[in-house]
Parts: sequence; structure tokens; C-alpha cells
Amino acid sequence: MTARIFAKLIFAVVSVLVVALIAVDLLASRVAESAYVETLRRELASKGRALAVVWDGDVRGVAGVARSAGARLTLIAPDGTVIADSDVTPERMENHRNRPEVMAALGGREGSSIRRSPTVGEEFLYVAVPVSSGALRLAVPLSEIRLQVNAIRKHILIATVLAFLPAIVVAAVFARAVSSKLGSIIVYAGELAKGNFRARLAGGGRGELGILSRQLNETGEKLQKTVEELERERAELEKLERIRKDFIINVSHELRTPLASIQGYTETLLEGALHEPQHNLRFLSIIRQNAERLGRIVADLMTLSRLELKTEKLHTAYCDLNALLAEDVDSIRPAAARKSITVGLEPAPQRTEVFCDPEAVHQVLGNLLDNAVKYTSEGGTIMVGAAARSPSAPDVEVTVRDTGVGIPREELPRLFERFYRVDKARSRELGGTGLGLSIVKHLVRAQGGEVRVESEPGKGSAFSFTLPTQHREDLT
Repeated sequence: MTARIFAKLIFAVVSVLVVALIAVDLLASRVAESAYVETLRRELASKGRALAVVWDGDVRGVAGVARSAGARLTLIAPDGTVIADSDVTPERMENHRNRPEVMAALGGREGSSIRRSPTVGEEFLYVAVPVSSGALRLAVPLSEIRLQVNAIRKHILIATVLAFLPAIVVAAVFARAVSSKLGSIIVYAGELAKGNFRARLAGGGRGELGILSRQLNETGEKLQKTVEELERERAELEKLERIRKDFIINVSHELRTPLASIQGYTETLLEGALHEPQHNLRFLSIIRQNAERLGRIVADLMTLSRLELKTEKLHTAYCDLNALLAEDVDSIRPAAARKSITVGLEPAPQRTEVFCDPEAVHQVLGNLLDNAVKYTSEGGTIMVGAAARSPSAPDVEVTVRDTGVGIPREELPRLFERFYRVDKARSRELGGTGLGLSIVKHLVRAQGGEVRVESEPGKGSAFSFTLPTQHREDLT
């Protein structure tokens, strides 16, 4: 790839140089020829004027004078008749009165022209000057002029080629650098086309290719971030889809059990057990319990749905934390007393206020205390306490600690999922819906807090959640 780009760039540079060389050759040839002809014309005119001064009119010495002048010499009478010529017998020559240079010389001024001689059959540069006997003309063949011009042209071409050699070397170095960068950019573009957005172009530079490299790297980074974001969204969608499927399966399973029980006992009653005093009341009681369980499941599902969709309207205000805790502890004492469970309260510092929805806090504490009673053996202890997490943190942490059966460590990460139960059989036996802890998590987060759990099998559990002591907008 780089070699092909380098070859194309060198070819382009050499082509430009060749065109420039041809242009220089054409222009230099014309300029050199024009300058040489003009110089020769002036030289011949000067020689002609000098001869006009010293010429004694003896036509017998024309050939010798011509050799001394280095040109063909012609003497012309005022009527245009050729008196003498250094190369041709005058009798063979036409009348020259109409020749442009002769006309100018016979008129008293210098004249010159370039044309083919009808006598010799060759192109000449003619220069004529006036003399006392008419006109004196000197002529030089253009073939000699062209030989001199070609020599000059050759020197100019050699000098131009030598001047172009450094340019070719510089162009080669430049082409190598450009081809290397272009090759890297093309390879990088290929990597992007393949979907390898983690690839990066090395180097940069200050030129246009450096700017292009940086922009391509930025494009690659943006594409990588976009792809990673799409992958995260896809993973999240897959997770949500799994949750949806699990939710449907769990809801179907949770509803099927009480519905099957209600249907079975109802059919038994309709088939005649309704008139059996020893069975009908027990069957109706079972039907009522399962109906109540269905009601709790539906109510919890509705609450959870509103919390997840953020349509649950919370009525937040500053509340006395100790009053909230005492109310919930007093509410759970009768149920705990039936199992001889001691419920204690470690209050927060006096006049500790939290910014919360009191009904939501009662629901959170109610669920946690209800679970603590269910899973704590007779004679156990439940302790509710509250304390600031740190002097600088605007939060208070509430903890419900029990001496119950505990939870295995591997079960803790999924504990707040919907319908997730550590001991499914015992949870159903105790009447749980499997949604209580999920509702706790959403209610706490909706008020700006977090929930966590610490537990060890056989040593009990500690569920903690935080509540802000100030309105979040008051903190800014």
C-alpha cells in the first residue's frame, strides 16, 4: 500500500518536473535565439559601420574583407544593382533595391532582416548600412546561429536538470513521509470498516495529515464509546428481558398456588362438603387465607410497578426519626410477643429529623420488622437502631438487627430481587409474597437513600437503610 502511494507521488512529481523542463527548454530556446540574433545583428551593424568608414571602394578586396568580418559581404549601388559579393558573382544576382535591409540602408539608416537567399538557397541574417557608394550589407547563415543557440540550449538543459535533482530528492523524502502517513490512514480506515474501533493511529504532526489522523482517532474513540454504550444497552435489554420472563414465570407460579387451592376447596364444597360441619368452616378458612394472599401479591405488585415507573407520589417532609421508629416498634411488639421475641430500640440523638415520606418509611420498617419476626426463632431478639453514618454525611442510617436463621453469603446479591426467596418452601409457609424486600429497596431509593444487608447463617441478619436529614435541593 505505502509503496504504491510512494510510486504514484514520485510519478506525479517527476511528471511535473518533466513538463517544467520542456517549458524551460521551449522558452529558453526562444529567448536564447532572440538574444543571440539581436546581439549578432548589433555586432554586424557595428562591423558594417566600421567598414563604411575605412572602405576605399576597391571591390577587388571584398573576399578578404568578408573573411576578416566573418560574414558574407555585399556592395549594392544606389539603384539596387549588386556591385560586388564575397560569395557569388554579381552578374548572377538580382536587383536588391526591394530588399528590406537594402531599402533602409539606401534611405540613410541601418536595416536588417531574416530570410532565405534566392541566390544561395539558405536562410541568412542580413544587416545593411549606408555607404557613399550605396549600401554595404553583411550576412550570416542562420545555420551557424542555430548551432550556437543549440549549444546554449544544451547548457541550459544540463543546468536545469542539475537544479531539479535536489528537488527530486526532496520530493522523494516528502513522498515517503506522505505515503507512509496515507498508508497508515488507509489501514486504519480499513480497521474501522472491520469494526475494530479500539485501533488508533500513531503519531500526528501539525500538517493536514496530522489533523486528519487526530480527527480519525477522535472518530474511532466516539465510535468505540457508541458501540460500548450500545453493547451495554443491549446487555441491559437482555437483562430486562430475562427479568420480564422471570417475572411472568414467578407471577404465574405465585398466583397459581393460591388459585389452585381456592379452586380445589371451592369445588369440594360445591360437591357436598358445604353441608359437612366438620369440614366446611375449615375449607372456607383456607379459601379466605389464599384469597388474602392473592390480595397481598396483587397489592405488592401494584406498589412495585408504581415505584419502578416512578408514578408513586411520595409526600416528603421533615419528620422526627425517633417517633417513626417508636411507632413501628410498638406495632410489631404483639407479633413478636407471640414468639417470645424481645424487640428493642436504640434511638437516634434527640431532635434528629429526616426528610422523608413517613408512610413510605413505615412500610419499609414494617416489611423489615415483619421479616425479622418471621425468621427469628422463639426467645430471639430484634433490635432497631439509628445513627449518623459520619459527622459530615447528611444521612442517618437505620438498622434492623435480629438473631434469626441468617442468610448464606452467596444469596445476598439477589436478596432484593422480585420473588427471590432464600428458602422458598418456608417463605410460602410463612405467607410471604417474595416482593417485600424489592419494595423496600425501591422505596428507600425513591427517598434518596440506599439499602444494604449483612448476614451470616445461624447468627442473624442486619438490614440497614439510609434517610437524608435535609432536602436534597437544600444541600446545593
